[in-house]
Amino acid sequence: MSVLAMSGRRAVLADLVPGALVRDIALIAGGAGLTGLAAQVALPVPGSPVPITGQTFAALLVGAALGWKRGSLSMALYLFAGMAGLPWFQGGASGLPASLGYVIGFVFAGALVGALAGRGGDRTVLRTVATMIAGNVVIYAVGLTYLMAVTGFGFATALDKGLLPFLLGDALKIALAAGLLPGAWALVNRR
Repeated sequence: MSVLAMSGRRAVLADLVPGALVRDIALIAGGAGLTGLAAQVALPVPGSPVPITGQTFAALLVGAALGWKRGSLSMALYLFAGMAGLPWFQGGASGLPASLGYVIGFVFAGALVGALAGRGGDRTVLRTVATMIAGNVVIYAVGLTYLMAVTGFGFATALDKGLLPFLLGDALKIALAAGLLPGAWALVNRR
C-alpha cells in the first residue's frame, strides 16, 4: 500500500520525514542552503546582468519537495538572508543585485509549485513539467518586472537580456525535475 493511501491525503516528499517543528525548521533552512549552493554554479551571459545559475532549479525543487508553506518560507529565508549580507546569491553576491527580482519570484514560485505538488503535480512526468513551467512563469514575471525597474530596460530589452538566453537551460532543468520528482515518488510508493 502506498504512503499516500495510508495517510488518506495528498502529501509532498517532506511530509514523509518524521517530526514536526524541528523537522520543518531544518527543511526550511536546508532548502535555503541548497538554493544558495546551487546559486554558486553561475555562468555569465554576455550583455546581461543576469547569469545562468542552478538556483532556479533548486528553488523549484525545494518548493515541490517541501510544499507551499515550507517551500515559500525556505525561499523567503534565502531572499532575506542574502539581502542582509549572506553571500549566497549567484557568484557569492548579496544585497540588492539586478537579478534580485528573480529571487523574489522564488518565494512566490515556491508557494505555487509546492501547492501544485501537494495536489499531485509532481507525481508524473507531464504533471511535473507543467508544475515547473508554472513556477518558471512566476519567477520570470517578477524577475523581468524588477529588472526593468532597476535597469531602465524596456520590455523588449528585458526579454532579450533576462528571458531568452535562459529558456534552453530552463528546459533542461525542467526535464531533470521531471525525472527526479516522479522517480522519488515511485521509490516511496514501492516501500
